[in-house]
Amino acid sequence: MRKTQTIMRCQECGYTSLKWLGRCPDCGEWNTIVEESVAKTPKSNAFKSFNPAQDIISIKEAEKKRLPTQIPELDRVLGGGIVDGSLVLLGGVPGVGKSTLLLQVSNSMALSGNKVLIVSGEESAKQIKMRSNRLGQLSPNLFILCETDFDYIQSQIEEINPALLIIDSIQTMFCSDISSSPGSVSQVREFTGRLLRIAKTKGLPTFIVGHVTKDGSIAGPKILEHIVDTVLYFEGDTHRNYRVVRAVKNRFGSTNEVGIFEMTSKGLTEVVNPSALFLAERPTDVPGSIVVVTMEGNRPLLVELQGLTSSSYLNIPRRLCSGLDFNRLSLVLAVLEKKMGHHLEKCDVYVNITGGIKVVEPAADLGIALVVASSYLDKKIPADVAAFGEIGLAGEVRFVSQVEKRLAEAASLGFKRVILPAQDADIKNKGLDIELLPVKNVREALKYLN
Repeated sequence: MRKTQTIMRCQECGYTSLKWLGRCPDCGEWNTIVEESVAKTPKSNAFKSFNPAQDIISIKEAEKKRLPTQIPELDRVLGGGIVDGSLVLLGGVPGVGKSTLLLQVSNSMALSGNKVLIVSGEESAKQIKMRSNRLGQLSPNLFILCETDFDYIQSQIEEINPALLIIDSIQTMFCSDISSSPGSVSQVREFTGRLLRIAKTKGLPTFIVGHVTKDGSIAGPKILEHIVDTVLYFEGDTHRNYRVVRAVKNRFGSTNEVGIFEMTSKGLTEVVNPSALFLAERPTDVPGSIVVVTMEGNRPLLVELQGLTSSSYLNIPRRLCSGLDFNRLSLVLAVLEKKMGHHLEKCDVYVNITGGIKVVEPAADLGIALVVASSYLDKKIPADVAAFGEIGLAGEVRFVSQVEKRLAEAASLGFKRVILPAQDADIKNKGLDIELLPVKNVREALKYLN
């Protein structure tokens, strides 16, 4: 006989307690602790069957077969394709295009002869069919199941035997033998654990769609991200057309790669040359604008960085940035004030990366210093100049990596000069038609303002 007991569990972080609490001691959220019943099973012989330990030399390495998604940008992020038996979690804000992307992947793979099963707990079959009609040709190998019960989903997996499984979304699914409601910590954890067993035993690659919280992290227990093999974030402003798929965990590839897409009336299309797209509307004859050469994984990316300073009438001037780390902006402004004597403490400062792209690497520091000083001094930056470099607290411009790729990308888009750290100027130019402007500190870099 099973004995049941109840515990109090936080629906945000999974913290458990024997009594109800208004505020979770672990994550600090209010009114998230609810009562759940837990089935208690009698102890059994846990060592009934086991696999003996093996020496590492005798273990045969398994071949990692990769299934191409027919979407090169997504294959890049996944590390070359979908690995058999892998469990991939895709998160993003509502309306960013998660379901659309996976529907395109499903349709492409179905047209290539693979059976694909989409399990949807949020949309009806007719709604999915309406969205699929925009993608063009459809395949009878694509199956739609509108169900949320794990037992029935498992029976359909056994019957159809798909080559790819998609769950949309994990917060709507439930296991009937768990008493809590769908989306709770217990349901999400147990459903994902059972999916993991199916994926590994059958070699079935599985995509899971996850909701995100207001701070941008995937909703549900953090253990969800530990269970899966790959965690992808689908980023982008719903008011802009550009989307970025970024890997934050990948057991079968690099976490530095990104895939860039554009949302159109016919779904998501790949952006082959994102640098040219982001620079298409760049103003060339105004202060406070420069092109920064950044790296997203192994891909060089040129983005426009804009800066604006204006007199402030507030006791504490504004410091706003979009697409950049606010702490890096504060660091660069402190260097400009201390080392260059710019009185920015009396100015509002605004810095923006155009196109809705986020830049996290410190190589954008030199660009920030140049655009802020350009706007403050009302001096223009030459249109044929790009820049990259990290700034230290002493005002020095420090070395960055993958210089050859950055220079090649800048030269391919017509830039004639690049401001870069002096340590990077020792690298051979490899015949590129581009002039290197090495600088040792911020003061030397600001001499190139007109």
